[in-house]
This record gives sequence, C-alpha cells and structure tokens, in this order.
Amino acid sequence: MADTTVSFPIDAMMEQAPAVDPAWLLDGLRNGEEGAYEALVARYQQPVYNLVYRLMDDPADTSDVVQEVFLKVFRNISSFRGNSSLKTWIYRIAVNEAHNHRRWFTRHRKKEIGLEGEDDGTRSLEDVLSDPGRSPFDEVANRETRVMVEQALTEVNPVFRAAVILRDMEDLNYEEIADVLQISLGTVKSRILRGREAVRRALTGRLEPGPGLSWKAQPAE
Repeated sequence: MADTTVSFPIDAMMEQAPAVDPAWLLDGLRNGEEGAYEALVARYQQPVYNLVYRLMDDPADTSDVVQEVFLKVFRNISSFRGNSSLKTWIYRIAVNEAHNHRRWFTRHRKKEIGLEGEDDGTRSLEDVLSDPGRSPFDEVANRETRVMVEQALTEVNPVFRAAVILRDMEDLNYEEIADVLQISLGTVKSRILRGREAVRRALTGRLEPGPGLSWKAQPAE
C-alpha cells in the first residue's frame, strides 16, 4: 500500500541553528550555568516553535506553550539520563505540552499565563526567550496556499498530525518519533500513514501540486 508524503519546503528558508557541543551543554545546564541556558534556547527555540505552531489548533497560543516547554526543560534537566538524544527529549516535552494545552482549552476558558521575573534582579525566562518573529508559514509567498495548508493540518486528528509533522517536517526517523511519542515503531508507521492520507484528502481539490507545495506517493518504509 502506498502512502502519501506532503512536502512543505518552508523550513529551508529558516536560518540554521547554531551548533553546540552536547556534552558541554548538558554539563552546563546541570550546573545551572547561564551561558548553557542561553545556548540551549539559541539552538532549540526556533525548532520547538515550529513544532508547537504546527501542533496547535490555535497558532496564537504557540508562544505561551513554547515558554512552558523551556520552563519544563530547565526545571527537569537533572532528570535527563541520556537514554535518548536531548533533541528527542525536548520534542517529547513539546508534543506533550501542545497536547495538554489543547485538552485544557477544551475544558476551560483561555487564560493568560504570566512569566514575569521577580523583583530580585534575576532574569526571567521571558528575558531569555526572544520573539521568534514570523512563523514558518509566513515564509510561504502565496497567502492562499498557506491558509489552505494550515486548514488541512487542523483537520487532521492531533494524534496523527503529530506523527506526520515529526516525520515529514521535522525529519525525525521512526525510532526518534517512537521515543518522542512513547509508542511502538508499528504504531508510528500506522499513524504516519493515516495522517498523510488525511492531509492528502483535505487538500485534494483545493490545491494542485506545485513548487510551493506538493505531495507524492511512495512505498511505506
């Protein structure tokens, strides 16, 4: 059975994240070094923002969720044992936070979550996290195309959407996706197949394949 890959060539327009030595970064984070925190944000802020943006039903909530992701990373770095890569561990937190936010929003009215610093002169997370600026979808020249892509993603079941985004947009392999989502490899492949088909159905008749957006069938790996 063939599956459908939806290609979004928008990430190529984003600047490359700065390289950083993983061992130094982990040691610095565990020792509470400010430079390590800033390096972590510089390396992962944009990828995490991209991921959360695509997972949210309301993209306007992305910045709040990203801030929560980094708060959890900073608070729980001591519990990271290196059984997976730091990237997949951070992505797992991001996926969980996006899921929790969607679930919470369906039960309660939206609230503003403040992250202001205390009056003791210390820096808050809000001071470290810069405004990510335009989202990846804002880089798509054709606004109508971007709107259709966004709509197609929101129509996909969030469970399948996450698998497709991690594979086709974040370029994680199946093992990494299984680690992020805490599911088996077979379930990963099943969710990707179903998610891709859902995106293809949502776009069929609305958008013709072209340079800005295309889909193609390929054998399941």
